[in-house]
Amino acid sequence: MIRNIQAVAGVVLREMLRRKDFYVVLVLSFLLVGLMAASRFFSADKAVASLKDAALLIIWISAFVIAVTSAARQIPAECESGTIFPLLAKPITRTEVLLGKFMGCWLACGVALAVFYAFLTIFSASRAHTMPGAIFFQAFWAHWILLGLIISLALLGSLVFAAPSSNTTICLVALAGLWLLGGHLNHIALRMTEPGSTLVYILYYILPHVELFDLRRLVVHDYPAVPWLMWAAQTLYGLTYTAALLVIGCTLFQRKSLR
Repeated sequence: MIRNIQAVAGVVLREMLRRKDFYVVLVLSFLLVGLMAASRFFSADKAVASLKDAALLIIWISAFVIAVTSAARQIPAECESGTIFPLLAKPITRTEVLLGKFMGCWLACGVALAVFYAFLTIFSASRAHTMPGAIFFQAFWAHWILLGLIISLALLGSLVFAAPSSNTTICLVALAGLWLLGGHLNHIALRMTEPGSTLVYILYYILPHVELFDLRRLVVHDYPAVPWLMWAAQTLYGLTYTAALLVIGCTLFQRKSLR
C-alpha cells in the first residue's frame, strides 16, 4: 500500500513542480525580500517589517490558491482524460490513489514553502547578525499543516462538486470566511437570537480554526517561539481535521461512479 501511495505521490509531485505557479510566487517573494534588504541600508526598520508582513501575506494567499487549485483538479483531470481507468486496473485501490494525490500535493506545497521560509530566515539572520529563533520553523510547520487540511478539503470537494472551477471557488470562499471570521463566530453568536445563536456556536466548535495556524505577526515582530506543547497540540489539531476529511473523501471515492 505504501509503495502505491508513494508512486502516485511522486507523479503528482513532479507534475506540480513542472508548473509555473510555484515559481511565480517564489519570484514575487524574493523580490519583496530583496526590497527588505534594500531598506536595511536606509535604516528603515518599519519598512522592513511592513515588507516582511507583505511577503508573508502574499505567500499565504498564494499558497491557499495553489493548494486548492492543484488538489481540486487531480481526480477530475484523471477522469476526464480516462487515465483513471488504467490506473485502477493496476493492483492499486481508490484509497491509495486519493492518498497518493494528497501526499503529492502536500509535499509539493511543502517544498515551495521550505524554499521561501529558508530565504526569509537567511535574510533575517543577515540583518540581525544572529540566527532567527524557532518561531520561523514553527511558522513554516503550522503553515504546512494547514495546507494539508486545505488540500484534503479540496480533494473532498472534487468528489462532491461536478466542476473543478466550482469546487475551487467554494473552497476558497469557505477558507477566506474561516480565516477572517472563524475566530469571531462566538462573538457573533452573542448578538443573535435563538435558534441562530446556538447554530453559530455549534459551527464555532465544529469548524476548523484556520487563524490558529497564522503565526505571521510573531515572525514579523521577532517574537519568541510559542510553547512546544502548544505547538504539538496545534499540529495534532490540524492533522485530526485532515485525517477526518481524508476518511470522508476515501469513503465517497469508493462509492463514486467514474463513468
